[in-house]
Amino acid sequence: MIWAVAIAAAIVGGLQVLSFRQAVLGNDALARVQARWAARAGVEVMIAIMEYHTQNPDPEDALAMILDLQDHSSGTVETGAYDIRHFLDGQEFAGPLDEHSKANINLLSTSEMLNIRGMMPDVVGAILDWRDANEEASMLGVEKTFYQNRGLSYEPRNADFRSIAELELVAGVWPEYARAEDWNLNGRLDSNEDDGDQTWPEDKPDGVLEPGWSGILTAASRSSALAPSGEPRLNLATASTQEVGERTGLTETQANALIAYAKTPNARLEQLLSVPLTTLSQGSTGSGAAGSAGGKSGGGSTSAGGRTGRSSGGRSSTGGAGAQGGAGNLDSAAIGRVLNECSVSEFKRPGPGKININTVSGTVLREVFDLNPKLVDTLLSRRDAKPTGLTSLAAVLDIPGMTTQVLAPLAKHLGVQSFVFTITSRGRSFISGGESEVMVTVDRSMLPAQILSYREP
Repeated sequence: MIWAVAIAAAIVGGLQVLSFRQAVLGNDALARVQARWAARAGVEVMIAIMEYHTQNPDPEDALAMILDLQDHSSGTVETGAYDIRHFLDGQEFAGPLDEHSKANINLLSTSEMLNIRGMMPDVVGAILDWRDANEEASMLGVEKTFYQNRGLSYEPRNADFRSIAELELVAGVWPEYARAEDWNLNGRLDSNEDDGDQTWPEDKPDGVLEPGWSGILTAASRSSALAPSGEPRLNLATASTQEVGERTGLTETQANALIAYAKTPNARLEQLLSVPLTTLSQGSTGSGAAGSAGGKSGGGSTSAGGRTGRSSGGRSSTGGAGAQGGAGNLDSAAIGRVLNECSVSEFKRPGPGKININTVSGTVLREVFDLNPKLVDTLLSRRDAKPTGLTSLAAVLDIPGMTTQVLAPLAKHLGVQSFVFTITSRGRSFISGGESEVMVTVDRSMLPAQILSYREP
């Protein structure tokens, strides 16, 4: 009898231990699910905000969406909480990462890539050969045979990079350069990335994320047909004088001159920042040049009183387009409207995106484009002092030290819009404090927004 009781007690005890273990495992599994869906809830909130601002744009406030995303970067659901953050230029910010705050690797020239710390000429050559369409190796680059001879199972894409992680496939590119401390490329400082040599990767335990090239380069930013007004950009090659006037506020004389210039070979609207419209249009047809020689200046008046407060820097005629002289020329405000609302060709499909001057890091401007550090500090100070940000690229013309010689080559890379964001949402369960992370890259330029990539590290 005693033996029977002992055996029964042992069985009951074993069942209790087993049940306890199963309960713990069940709670852990439930906590992971709750954390994951809390993280997903944060992603849904961010996408909803992006779609709202795509549908309801405010062309007078370049930071409206950015600030809205920051304000809703953390929150709770019934069973958990989410938190969305990112590191940029050594600082932690609330909200998703604006991919347009970085330089797109698919747009950079040889000289611009060579400015980047750690970029050697052979690496730059290999990058160029990876993204160009031909099979001919450049002087210091490599093509398909190089990868084949080393037994690698891949070859150059011969097209644009699709991610910064792809950069590590290029000959000569090491992860230590491409991602440095940000080993999982999530843009956040994780515990194993801030503990010295205790766990991989090697890092400096200083509370700051050192992301390497991934902190200044992207392949995710995309162009869009949408103007800051929310309307498709007006193609000057096919637009009428009336349409140009309605979208930009230009006079008939100015609109005719602008259309004439847009139809010339290699026309670029950024040229308006450094060359008067009448000069540009004189290189087109005779009617375009003649049209720019007379008439009233109207919305493009070059008098100081005709400028908006955002562009009233009082530059001289040698300083840049902000004070273009002569009937038919444009002031800074008019140039800004043209740059924002118009294009010189039909938009066919998304390509590599421009850098948003409202979110770009100082490191990108100093290191990639080799700008004077004092000028960069002045530019960022001016930008950050404006609650609505810089609503057009022409708004930088009156910044001390900013000359047309500096701005002209840089203008092709800069804009005032952002369409692609990477949301790194970390969810936490209320049951056990367990966490789960979701990384989603979203293009908001269409409705509904398009998810470009989804990852759960």
